[in-house]
Amino acid sequence: MIDFKHVTKEYGDTVALEDATIHIDQGDFVFLVGPTGAGKSTFIKLISKELEPDSGEIIVAGKELSKMSNREIPIHRRDIGMVFQDFKLLDNKTVFENVAFAMEIVHCSRRTINRQVPQMLSVMGIEDKANNFPQELSAGEQQRVAIARAIINNPRILIADEPTGNLDPDTAWEIMELINTINRRGTTVVMVTHAKDIVNRMGKRVVAIDRGRIVRDNRGGEYGYDD
Repeated sequence: MIDFKHVTKEYGDTVALEDATIHIDQGDFVFLVGPTGAGKSTFIKLISKELEPDSGEIIVAGKELSKMSNREIPIHRRDIGMVFQDFKLLDNKTVFENVAFAMEIVHCSRRTINRQVPQMLSVMGIEDKANNFPQELSAGEQQRVAIARAIINNPRILIADEPTGNLDPDTAWEIMELINTINRRGTTVVMVTHAKDIVNRMGKRVVAIDRGRIVRDNRGGEYGYDD
Protein backbone atom coordinates (compact mmCIF):
# COMPACT_ATOMS: atom_id res chain seq x y z
CA MET A 1 0.00 0.00 0.00
CA ILE A 2 2.77 2.45 1.01
CA ASP A 3 6.41 1.94 0.04
CA PHE A 4 9.32 4.23 0.82
CA LYS A 5 12.53 3.20 -0.95
CA HIS A 6 15.67 5.01 0.22
CA VAL A 7 13.79 8.29 0.62
CA THR A 8 15.67 11.41 1.70
CA LYS A 9 14.21 14.87 2.29
CA GLU A 10 16.25 17.91 3.29
CA TYR A 11 15.37 21.48 4.23
CA GLY A 12 18.52 23.43 3.46
CA ASP A 13 21.20 22.02 5.74
CA THR A 14 18.67 20.10 7.84
CA VAL A 15 18.01 16.45 7.00
CA ALA A 16 14.35 15.75 7.81
CA LEU A 17 14.31 12.19 6.49
CA GLU A 18 17.35 10.14 5.55
CA ASP A 19 17.45 6.96 3.45
CA ALA A 20 14.03 5.83 4.71
CA THR A 21 12.89 2.43 3.51
CA ILE A 22 9.66 0.92 4.77
CA HIS A 23 6.66 -1.07 3.54
CA ILE A 24 3.17 -0.61 4.97
CA ASP A 25 0.58 -3.18 3.95
CA GLN A 26 -3.05 -2.50 3.11
CA GLY A 27 -4.93 -2.68 6.41
CA ASP A 28 -1.90 -2.00 8.61
CA PHE A 29 -2.16 0.19 11.70
CA VAL A 30 1.13 2.02 12.23
CA PHE A 31 2.05 4.33 15.08
CA LEU A 32 4.74 6.79 14.00
CA VAL A 33 6.69 7.87 17.08
CA GLY A 34 9.82 9.80 17.94
CA PRO A 35 11.08 13.05 19.44
CA THR A 36 9.79 16.41 18.25
CA GLY A 37 11.55 17.33 15.01
CA ALA A 38 12.50 13.74 14.24
CA GLY A 39 10.86 13.72 10.78
CA LYS A 40 7.39 12.33 11.47
CA SER A 41 5.50 15.24 9.89
CA THR A 42 7.75 15.10 6.85
CA PHE A 43 6.96 11.40 6.49
CA ILE A 44 3.19 11.90 6.34
CA LYS A 45 3.45 14.97 4.08
CA LEU A 46 5.45 12.89 1.61
CA ILE A 47 2.67 10.28 1.52
CA SER A 48 0.10 12.92 0.55
CA LYS A 49 2.53 14.50 -1.92
CA GLU A 50 2.46 17.76 -0.01
CA LEU A 51 6.26 17.49 -0.16
CA GLU A 52 8.58 15.99 -2.75
CA PRO A 53 11.56 13.82 -1.75
CA ASP A 54 15.05 14.87 -2.75
CA SER A 55 15.88 11.27 -3.59
CA GLY A 56 14.33 7.82 -3.45
CA GLU A 57 10.94 6.46 -4.48
CA ILE A 58 7.53 6.65 -2.83
CA ILE A 59 4.83 4.30 -4.08
CA VAL A 60 1.27 4.57 -2.76
CA ALA A 61 -1.46 2.19 -3.91
CA GLY A 62 0.74 1.03 -6.77
CA LYS A 63 1.54 4.52 -8.08
CA GLU A 64 4.97 6.10 -7.94
CA LEU A 65 4.36 9.63 -6.70
CA SER A 66 7.23 11.22 -8.59
CA LYS A 67 5.63 10.14 -11.87
CA MET A 68 2.20 11.47 -10.94
CA SER A 69 0.90 14.33 -13.07
CA ASN A 70 -0.57 17.47 -11.53
CA ARG A 71 -3.99 16.32 -12.65
CA GLU A 72 -3.58 13.05 -10.73
CA ILE A 73 -2.59 14.65 -7.42
CA PRO A 74 -6.15 15.59 -6.30
CA ILE A 75 -7.30 12.06 -7.15
CA HIS A 76 -4.44 10.65 -5.08
CA ARG A 77 -5.35 12.84 -2.11
CA ARG A 78 -8.99 11.78 -2.23
CA ASP A 79 -7.79 8.32 -1.27
CA ILE A 80 -6.21 9.72 1.90
CA GLY A 81 -8.28 10.90 4.87
CA MET A 82 -6.59 13.38 7.21
CA VAL A 83 -7.28 13.99 10.90
CA PHE A 84 -5.43 16.63 12.90
CA GLN A 85 -4.85 17.59 16.53
CA ASP A 86 -6.68 20.91 16.09
CA PHE A 87 -9.62 19.41 14.14
CA LYS A 88 -9.52 21.99 11.29
CA LEU A 89 -13.30 22.24 11.06
CA LEU A 90 -15.03 25.06 9.19
CA ASP A 91 -16.46 27.33 11.89
CA ASN A 92 -19.14 28.81 9.63
CA LYS A 93 -20.58 25.41 8.74
CA THR A 94 -22.69 23.04 10.81
CA VAL A 95 -21.60 19.51 11.66
CA PHE A 96 -23.64 18.20 8.73
CA GLU A 97 -22.18 20.80 6.39
CA ASN A 98 -18.60 20.11 7.50
CA VAL A 99 -18.92 16.43 6.64
CA ALA A 100 -20.94 17.11 3.49
CA PHE A 101 -18.23 19.49 2.28
CA ALA A 102 -15.84 16.57 1.76
CA MET A 103 -18.44 14.92 -0.49
CA GLU A 104 -19.21 18.12 -2.38
CA ILE A 105 -15.54 18.48 -3.32
CA VAL A 106 -15.70 15.15 -5.15
CA HIS A 107 -19.04 16.11 -6.77
CA CYS A 108 -21.33 13.69 -4.97
CA SER A 109 -25.02 14.23 -5.61
CA ARG A 110 -27.16 16.00 -3.02
CA ARG A 111 -29.24 12.85 -2.69
CA THR A 112 -26.15 10.78 -1.85
CA ILE A 113 -24.94 13.41 0.63
CA ASN A 114 -28.32 13.57 2.37
CA ARG A 115 -28.30 9.80 2.74
CA GLN A 116 -24.69 9.14 3.73
CA VAL A 117 -23.88 12.04 6.06
CA PRO A 118 -26.56 11.15 8.66
CA GLN A 119 -25.42 7.52 8.52
CA MET A 120 -21.83 8.56 9.19
CA LEU A 121 -22.81 10.89 12.03
CA SER A 122 -24.72 7.99 13.58
CA VAL A 123 -21.64 5.77 13.36
CA MET A 124 -19.65 8.53 15.09
CA GLY A 125 -22.31 8.86 17.80
CA ILE A 126 -23.07 12.51 17.03
CA GLU A 127 -26.23 12.29 14.94
CA ASP A 128 -27.95 14.66 17.39
CA LYS A 129 -25.30 17.33 16.68
CA ALA A 130 -25.94 17.62 12.93
CA ASN A 131 -27.19 21.21 13.13
CA ASN A 132 -24.66 22.44 15.67
CA PHE A 133 -21.63 24.55 14.80
CA PRO A 134 -18.11 23.47 15.85
CA GLN A 135 -17.88 26.05 18.65
CA GLU A 136 -20.96 24.46 20.24
CA LEU A 137 -19.24 21.08 20.55
CA SER A 138 -16.83 19.55 23.02
CA ALA A 139 -13.30 18.75 21.84
CA GLY A 140 -14.16 15.06 21.57
CA GLU A 141 -17.26 15.81 19.51
CA GLN A 142 -15.24 18.05 17.20
CA GLN A 143 -12.74 15.25 16.63
CA ARG A 144 -15.59 12.86 15.81
CA VAL A 145 -16.78 15.32 13.18
CA ALA A 146 -13.24 15.55 11.80
CA ILE A 147 -12.99 11.76 11.58
CA ALA A 148 -16.40 11.55 9.90
CA ARG A 149 -15.27 14.10 7.32
CA ALA A 150 -12.00 12.23 6.77
CA ILE A 151 -13.60 8.86 6.05
CA ILE A 152 -16.93 9.83 4.44
CA ASN A 153 -15.49 9.15 0.96
CA ASN A 154 -14.07 5.76 1.99
CA PRO A 155 -10.35 6.51 1.63
CA ARG A 156 -7.93 3.60 1.60
CA ILE A 157 -5.55 5.42 3.94
CA LEU A 158 -6.24 7.43 7.10
CA ILE A 159 -3.44 9.68 8.34
CA ALA A 160 -3.94 10.92 11.89
CA ASP A 161 -1.57 13.63 13.14
CA GLU A 162 -1.74 13.74 16.96
CA PRO A 163 -5.54 13.17 16.91
CA THR A 164 -5.76 12.83 20.71
CA GLY A 165 -3.42 15.70 21.56
CA ASN A 166 -6.18 18.09 22.66
CA LEU A 167 -8.34 15.51 24.42
CA ASP A 168 -8.66 14.27 27.99
CA PRO A 169 -7.62 10.62 28.56
CA ASP A 170 -11.12 9.13 28.51
CA THR A 171 -12.13 10.99 25.35
CA ALA A 172 -8.79 10.17 23.73
CA TRP A 173 -9.45 6.48 24.24
CA GLU A 174 -12.94 6.78 22.75
CA ILE A 175 -11.40 8.38 19.65
CA MET A 176 -8.81 5.61 19.44
CA GLU A 177 -11.53 2.99 19.57
CA LEU A 178 -13.22 4.70 16.62
CA ILE A 179 -9.96 4.79 14.65
CA ASN A 180 -9.32 1.14 15.52
CA THR A 181 -12.79 0.23 14.22
CA ILE A 182 -12.07 2.09 10.97
CA ASN A 183 -8.84 0.12 10.65
CA ARG A 184 -10.58 -3.21 11.26
CA ARG A 185 -12.85 -2.40 8.31
CA GLY A 186 -9.79 -2.38 6.06
CA THR A 187 -8.51 1.20 6.09
CA THR A 188 -4.74 1.58 6.46
CA VAL A 189 -3.96 3.87 9.42
CA VAL A 190 -0.76 5.86 9.92
CA MET A 191 -0.87 7.81 13.18
CA VAL A 192 1.69 10.28 14.50
CA THR A 193 1.54 10.46 18.28
CA HIS A 194 3.35 11.19 21.53
CA ALA A 195 0.68 9.36 23.55
CA LYS A 196 2.79 6.62 25.14
CA ASP A 197 -0.11 5.10 27.07
CA ILE A 198 -2.19 4.65 23.91
CA VAL A 199 0.68 3.15 21.92
CA ASN A 200 1.62 0.74 24.71
CA ARG A 201 -1.98 -0.28 25.37
CA MET A 202 -2.96 -0.94 21.75
CA GLY A 203 0.01 -3.12 20.80
CA LYS A 204 0.04 -2.13 17.13
CA ARG A 205 2.99 -1.75 14.79
CA VAL A 206 5.35 0.98 16.00
CA VAL A 207 7.76 2.77 13.67
CA ALA A 208 10.22 5.08 15.42
CA ILE A 209 11.96 7.96 13.65
CA ASP A 210 14.92 9.73 15.22
CA ARG A 211 16.92 12.50 13.54
CA GLY A 212 15.38 11.63 10.22
CA ARG A 213 16.16 7.94 10.28
CA ILE A 214 13.86 4.98 10.87
CA VAL A 215 15.47 3.41 13.92
CA ARG A 216 12.85 0.88 14.96
CA ASP A 217 9.97 -1.03 13.36
CA ASN A 218 8.18 -3.47 15.64
CA ARG A 219 4.82 -5.18 15.39
CA GLY A 220 3.14 -5.23 18.76
CA GLY A 221 5.72 -2.71 19.87
CA GLU A 222 5.85 -0.05 22.57
CA TYR A 223 6.42 3.69 22.48
CA GLY A 224 9.99 3.46 23.77
CA TYR A 225 10.78 7.15 24.34
CA ASP A 226 10.87 9.34 27.45
CA ASP A 227 10.11 12.63 25.68
